[in-house]
Amino acid sequence: MILLALPNKGRISKPVNEILEKAGLKITVRGRSLFANTVDDEIKVMFARAKDIPEFVADGVADVGVTGYDLMLERDTEDKIDTLLDFKFGSARLVIASPENSEINSLEDIKDGMKIATEFPCLTRKYLEKKGLNLEIIELSGATEIAPFIGIADLICDLTSTGTTLKLNRLKEVCEVVSSTTRLVANKNALEDEEKARKISELMNAIRSVMYAQSKRLIMLNAPKSNVEEIIKVIPGMNGPTISEVKSYQNTDVPMVAIQAVVEENQIFTIVNQLEKLDGRDILVVPIERIIN
Repeated sequence: MILLALPNKGRISKPVNEILEKAGLKITVRGRSLFANTVDDEIKVMFARAKDIPEFVADGVADVGVTGYDLMLERDTEDKIDTLLDFKFGSARLVIASPENSEINSLEDIKDGMKIATEFPCLTRKYLEKKGLNLEIIELSGATEIAPFIGIADLICDLTSTGTTLKLNRLKEVCEVVSSTTRLVANKNALEDEEKARKISELMNAIRSVMYAQSKRLIMLNAPKSNVEEIIKVIPGMNGPTISEVKSYQNTDVPMVAIQAVVEENQIFTIVNQLEKLDGRDILVVPIERIIN
């Protein structure tokens, strides 16, 4: 059995659960329980704060977990856990920021002895040391943006996605410390266990199949058999389109075929227009939950 640690709340919790659901790993939660079963008897789930998950996986409390790359770095767990895949969502950047009316506009304006407030003291310290700076780090557990305005810090080091929150709090970005996305991570010892490694691989492959399918669509249509070669150029598909004969088509003598192929979602608009010009009919565009290569 493997134990999978998932965020109990926050912006990455819902999309991760949706991916697991599409992967067929339905989670059965009873009330406010910290643990849950899945449809697979060999995979159990525990819910925890995203910031604690790197430590739980590193210590072997959980075999696998979902967390942010920034949190992995903050907990200094890179040597005990392996990143299995990048979900490519939950993007955020850890940045140093100063008040809009401050004269601190770049890294060069930061001077030794200044104070910086953050929820990420480890990452902040490492970055400043790398830049040869010696600042006093004020560790806060929240409301970091207010620190410069109540006189306890000159700067903050905090996460931002779009920069909107910084602007709303009259702050400006000075420099970037690290960029982060949501990751699937595993305990290194668990990966060395043959049975656990097998199950972790199954879990990873299931998640990857959902992520791969997210940007794909299945397109299906009927078309004159004489136009097949031209249609293949429009929708080559993953390994070529699937083509089958249509026995009868609205009392027409024109031989017809049914064609289906997997295409990129961002090409659908152009593809449909091209297929219509090639006498494609009854065109269907269908979302795909998983693609297993």
